[in-house]
Amino acid sequence: MPKIASVSTYKPPYTLEQSNIEQLTKELFHDKIPQLERLLKVFENGDINTRNFCVPLEWHKTTHSFEERNSTYIDLTTKYSVEVIQACLQNSSFLANKISPEEIDAIIFVSSTGISTPSIDARVMNHLPFSDRLKRIPLWGLGCAGGAAGISRAFDYCKAHPSDKALVVCVELCSLTFQPNDYSKSNLVGASLFADGAACVLVCGDDVDIATKRPVPHIIKTASKWMPDSEDVMGWEVKNSGLHVVFSKSIPTIISKWLGPFMHEFLSEENLTSEDIINFVAHPGGKKVLKAYEDSLSLSENQTAISREVLKNHGNMSSPTVLYVLEQFMLKENTPNNYGMLVALGPGFCGEAVLLNWRN
Repeated sequence: MPKIASVSTYKPPYTLEQSNIEQLTKELFHDKIPQLERLLKVFENGDINTRNFCVPLEWHKTTHSFEERNSTYIDLTTKYSVEVIQACLQNSSFLANKISPEEIDAIIFVSSTGISTPSIDARVMNHLPFSDRLKRIPLWGLGCAGGAAGISRAFDYCKAHPSDKALVVCVELCSLTFQPNDYSKSNLVGASLFADGAACVLVCGDDVDIATKRPVPHIIKTASKWMPDSEDVMGWEVKNSGLHVVFSKSIPTIISKWLGPFMHEFLSEENLTSEDIINFVAHPGGKKVLKAYEDSLSLSENQTAISREVLKNHGNMSSPTVLYVLEQFMLKENTPNNYGMLVALGPGFCGEAVLLNWRN
């Protein structure tokens, strides 16, 4: 039963108030979108106070080509990956002893907000002393589901290689994808919601002798779910100017009808119910998405409180966001044998779920 031994998150340098971002969006879209004042209410109604970006707000007042955006993505994603990996391997909140990059056997790199070949993990290896035999598993295109999917694939890897250690690294620079000349409602919603972030998780196989300072989540089982013919629910349209967000207004409704049966079926396979889940580690895709989680799984607002707090302080950072939530659950006091469920939804349309059990 592989375990999550450590997790760390990274805070990009520019912290912006939601009201400041709303004002810039109003300036950029003035006279471009009908009933703009009414639509801008999405900024105030999203329960987000601050978000962190990799570039200052003024950067968006000038034109940037897809090439320039992507070059910035490669440079900064590499930098943030290095910093969050080091923080994870040296995190004294969880680890009794530091871990060297040389001890890592595999790295799963998750991102969907830029393009890089070789993938970012190869570039990171030039900055940290990983083994040149490191197994690289880059994942692209999973969007908000990527953090949960990365942990699921690390579980699969460590089940097959119980003596190995694997890193899951998620970095998204959503701000670089903002399109000032896209006057669609999807782009406006994206501007009110998405942010930048990075997170890293250390997953260890059963035979790894690693001392942790507190109970940590062990991975019992994972599940994936896909909805046919749902490509238009969320994702990217790739155009000459870059990545344009696709964001259906039906997402909360889809979650309400689709997520509950998926979760209940998954739990029943382990003879569990939603009432057994103490730690609900939900990706906060947005205020309405969290409400849909609560309605479909009969959760209280207290059970989604940490997810709401992450959304309030960071916005939706796509794939790393659920790992920011996981970090807060791992930092709080956990009674051994507490069950948890880590869940995230993304393009496809798809869901990824990870059943956890806190153990010493």
